[in-house]
Amino acid sequence: MDNDGATDIKGLVDTQAGLLSRRIFIEPGIYQQELERIFARCWLFLCHESQIPNPGDFFTTYMGEDSVLVARDSQGSVGAYLNICRHRGNRLCRADDGNASTFVCAYHGWAYGNDGRLQAVPNLKDAYYEELDTGAWGLTAVAQLDQYKGLVFATFDPHAPPLLEYLGEVAWYLDMFFDRREGGVEVIGGMHKWVVPCNWKLPAENFAGDSYHVAWSHLSALRTGTTSESRNRQQRGSGLQGRIISPGNGHCLISRGSGEFSEAAVPEIKGYEESVRAEAKQRLGERWELANPIVGTVFPNFGMIRTIAQQFRVLHPKGPGQIEIWAFSYVDRDAPPEVKEAIRLASVRAHSPAGTFEQDDMDNWQDCPGTSKGFMAKGGDLNN
Repeated sequence: MDNDGATDIKGLVDTQAGLLSRRIFIEPGIYQQELERIFARCWLFLCHESQIPNPGDFFTTYMGEDSVLVARDSQGSVGAYLNICRHRGNRLCRADDGNASTFVCAYHGWAYGNDGRLQAVPNLKDAYYEELDTGAWGLTAVAQLDQYKGLVFATFDPHAPPLLEYLGEVAWYLDMFFDRREGGVEVIGGMHKWVVPCNWKLPAENFAGDSYHVAWSHLSALRTGTTSESRNRQQRGSGLQGRIISPGNGHCLISRGSGEFSEAAVPEIKGYEESVRAEAKQRLGERWELANPIVGTVFPNFGMIRTIAQQFRVLHPKGPGQIEIWAFSYVDRDAPPEVKEAIRLASVRAHSPAGTFEQDDMDNWQDCPGTSKGFMAKGGDLNN
């Protein structure tokens, strides 16, 4: 233990030898430090602006294990608040999303506006003798909130660097996912939620740089010709070219080589991708020649896919041994309706809870920490 009572984490990772302790995937003390030192300080993804387009629209999510209410107020400004009534701490909004001018606590009826201000308190005169300062008891706002290309982020840390500084060079690559056409992107088809008994770091790292597992874990899916390129390369007996991109601040991406594309083997999608490549190349400039990112993680828990599926997701931690994945399909806003629907279906088939690729990953993610709980196993290092 450290002097402050926290679990000692020194020596858990040996970057020179490529070793890490299994303890990082299972120990409650380490997880509690992650909530404090990572999730309470980093910029975390909340939602996409297309999910709250109108005044009064709201979306509930999590920052770490803290429930958060994201709301566009009646004037059109976006705010984010702890989704907690300031009276007894009850969860204020229990809906996933919707539109509301006020949020009323189900316990004692305290009512808040969609701008977070406390608007009404039952029995204010006879219970509080009008001595309650309602202006001081609005919802607790996040310390900072900002957007990048329609992606809404927030942090609880008032001293955190600005969002653009936190994103750093990864912003340059996010444009290739979310800003390759003039209209940007939008979320379609709602969201999938599912629980996986694993530590949040496993899928975060999987998207950040683990191209190593694809040809083995996903071999059966690849052999079905899920993507046009994987099928063609398999038939020719040649491999794909690419690279791992580490732009700093913990962010990481996997990129195809220049000119390599791997959209779903669906005629509507393949034709659309070919039709917009000239526009995307002109808009993105030199990025088009240097990289073609297909998956990535914005540290710590925001992931994106642009390959068989077009999807972004959040890995909500629910303890050291469990996560809840929230996944959303996204499309170019100006894409034709039939293309949007084809992309949605391709995303569901590959990366929904029952998706061909997702099932492979979930099976591996749950067994990695599962084997580390034994007395002998948790004392050993992993060759990473």
